[in-house]
Amino acid sequence: MQAEDRKKVEKLATAVGKIYGELDKKIVGLREEIEQLLISILAGGHCLLVGVPGLAKTLLIKSLAELIGLDFARIQFTPDLMPSDITGTELIALDPETGDRSFKFARGPIFHNVVLADEINRTPPKTQAALMEAMEENQVTCGGVRHDLPPPFFVLATQNPIEQEGTYPLPVAQLDRFMFNIKIGYPSYEDEKKIMIYTTSSYESSLTPQLMPGEVVALMDIVRSVKVPKPVLHYGTRLVRATRAKGAHSDFATPFVKEYLQWGCGPRAAQAILLGGQARAMIHGRVEVTVADVQAILHPVLRHRLIMNYHAESEGIDPDTVCDHLLEEIEAPDGGLSQGERQSRSRRMARVS
Repeated sequence: MQAEDRKKVEKLATAVGKIYGELDKKIVGLREEIEQLLISILAGGHCLLVGVPGLAKTLLIKSLAELIGLDFARIQFTPDLMPSDITGTELIALDPETGDRSFKFARGPIFHNVVLADEINRTPPKTQAALMEAMEENQVTCGGVRHDLPPPFFVLATQNPIEQEGTYPLPVAQLDRFMFNIKIGYPSYEDEKKIMIYTTSSYESSLTPQLMPGEVVALMDIVRSVKVPKPVLHYGTRLVRATRAKGAHSDFATPFVKEYLQWGCGPRAAQAILLGGQARAMIHGRVEVTVADVQAILHPVLRHRLIMNYHAESEGIDPDTVCDHLLEEIEAPDGGLSQGERQSRSRRMARVS
């Protein structure tokens, strides 16, 4: 990495600290979730945020987009939403001088840097699929004509895990295109008191942008030059391959995985682990990925890519439990989990068994 890029990494670490401070004006807690969102943005990935209503998912996304100077649009997904409502459509335009008519493409709300797909599972698969090309190719096609999306481009989708009536599960192929699945949980007792104070008083706050779009694009280019040591590369690869319980590719799968997993992760998971590790290292002001970087993002990378079998569902084994198991069983190079973190995960696994 060049000296100039190293300076940008140092500047990013300083800016991230200020971003946390600015978000504290509007968002209570959620420090880990904010970091995961920043990681996915720097790595050029999309995010799925899962949590019950009222946990500030929409406010968090909108505030973060404002702080990094990116254009923002919200799409409320509903059962009657059509693909053209997202991507745009061709309209007949009249030339006021000549009177000639021609087709003109009217851009949809997807033509923004940060697109909030609110309650994405409330719309049918046909409309969900309108995002697929955009998420993978950074473009949409209408009438056989390709229209490029403004860089950088991110889809940050929200989903309610409780209400299932009138919803449409996301296809596995679409879930795989989300880099992270971020779980938003209930606030702590102290945080909830702060939320009550902030939202029931005359308290108001404004945010000061800490990064500009050009800086974000430049930092995204630097991410891939962050060094990944070979032991870390091998460790990340083993973690992903350990999720494959069947066939010739189950060389790293444990008996626990073979008992409870129906399908494991594909290569996109390994790519997300490495890119996410590189972005996390940058956020912390480092130019080399560590084992701790990989372990910190394993849950959001894998939890939406693991397909559990009926046995797991009947016993209450979820993807996060599998991730805990992998961190416990797959041997890591030096510099991984602290002893306290290992003991905590061991206690969780003991409760499951």
